[in-house]
Amino acid sequence: MTKTAWVFPGQGSQTVGMGLDLLDIPSAQEKFAEAEAILGWSVTEICQSDAENLSRTLYTQPSLYVVESILADIVQERGHQPDLVAGHSLGEYIALYIAGVFDWSVGLRLVKRRAELMESAAGGMMAALMNFDREQLETVISQTPDVVLANDNSPAQVVISGTPEAVQTVISQVKAKRAIPLKTSGAFHSPLMAPAAAEFQEILETLQFQPAVVPVLSNVDPVPEVDAEILKQRLNKQMTGSVRWREISLQLPINGIERVVEIGPGNVLTGLIKRTSPDLKLQNIRNVAELPI
Repeated sequence: MTKTAWVFPGQGSQTVGMGLDLLDIPSAQEKFAEAEAILGWSVTEICQSDAENLSRTLYTQPSLYVVESILADIVQERGHQPDLVAGHSLGEYIALYIAGVFDWSVGLRLVKRRAELMESAAGGMMAALMNFDREQLETVISQTPDVVLANDNSPAQVVISGTPEAVQTVISQVKAKRAIPLKTSGAFHSPLMAPAAAEFQEILETLQFQPAVVPVLSNVDPVPEVDAEILKQRLNKQMTGSVRWREISLQLPINGIERVVEIGPGNVLTGLIKRTSPDLKLQNIRNVAELPI
């Protein structure tokens, strides 16, 4: 049997119209209705609205959780199971749900609160850098207060996060083919998220996590883990910690994975994995048409 990992994308992968083809499936209809009761707004209405509305953190994160988890549930219902799971930032919540660490509604409530806290964390900035000198970048970051490497996505793509002044300083001092400011409400995955993370930790501590039924590679510690408390501790550090996706991509073949299935809109993660671990077989399940029979 081919060892397979399922990976789940995060904020930035959302597309207008995502998930609407799921409305013909009764189990999906039930999940959308349950989501509306928890969120107080309709995921399908948000997914039909304009890109600007869908891109608001408040709406993006719960919408991605709902759409990706429904797709993954259907894949499981059709007899497929992963040997390993991982998710990029918000995507880690779907990975933990699929691994049986918490119930679907618990996950959605967590994501709802996470999105609210992150939406309100104003004042920071994030920027993506492409084709840069990694050694130079690390040196400049180490010499610049209030900025960190937030997403280490691939050998050729990273995201930095911090105060606007610090991010601009790094951009001005590091040679990169492209440097693109990102449309985010705050400096996600940086110490500037500490107040939001502290509030979120209080919520996490009230919840009982279950041992994972398949190993999870976490953003802040890309080593396979099934222990419930360790997975909770890792999730707790995620809001202020770096997304170590390049290392997750390297861990996949080390752990015997031969095939990776990205479940969710877009193909960001398969694109990043291809650059880091090019020998893996890659597949995308973005919609109903791409679901296995």
